[in-house]
Amino acid sequence: MLLHKPLNKSATPAFLVKSGSWLSALALFLYAAAFSFAYLYLDTATGALILFACVQITMISYSLFKGMRPGKLEWLGIILSFGGFIYLLLPGLEAPSLIGAVLMAISGIAWGIYSIRGTKSVNAITDTTGNFLKSTPILLLLLPSFFISVHATPTGYILAILSGTVTSGLGYAVWYYVLPNLKSTVAAISQLSVPVFAAFGGVFLLDEMISLRLIVASIAILGGITLVTAAKHKN
Repeated sequence: MLLHKPLNKSATPAFLVKSGSWLSALALFLYAAAFSFAYLYLDTATGALILFACVQITMISYSLFKGMRPGKLEWLGIILSFGGFIYLLLPGLEAPSLIGAVLMAISGIAWGIYSIRGTKSVNAITDTTGNFLKSTPILLLLLPSFFISVHATPTGYILAILSGTVTSGLGYAVWYYVLPNLKSTVAAISQLSVPVFAAFGGVFLLDEMISLRLIVASIAILGGITLVTAAKHKN
């Protein structure tokens, strides 16, 4: 399988316990928990802007700290992509709740750390599985609050399980697979494509209207990603 590099002969089911890391698991937990609670106070556009801004700042700052200096072409791509991202979300922005903004900032920083640690992953599936397993004991600390306030239907439980085990688990494994092949700046800026794909998904799957704003923002974001990627190959 593409995402699964061969295991050594001594590998046993115990490798799932040994795979991943506690620091990555903690970052994964902080990302998911802070993200979930932050959206109790924020609208979608404002939350997305804070989240992705903090992810970019975290990963690019790490690159600078490690001595990786983006060139002029990379900086141009970063500015172009982030400008397009803000332009795409601008109509829905409003002054955010302080609690929600802080929680979403924590979530963005945590995801940035989780992504940075993924650049050293040697087995995407086992590392992702190990991180999920290690984050479970930490998650148990929040269960009492969920039992007090949660209200969900059987369909809701099924969708939540599918979201966590299938879409999120597979998506994170794919992300960990490609990260070792990307510079931190490329990995950071490429995540700005998520709102673009989500928006076009709404156009094709939900019959939402395509707008000039969406087209312009998409060109800016994807063009910026192309510049950053091209700069990497040029270097």
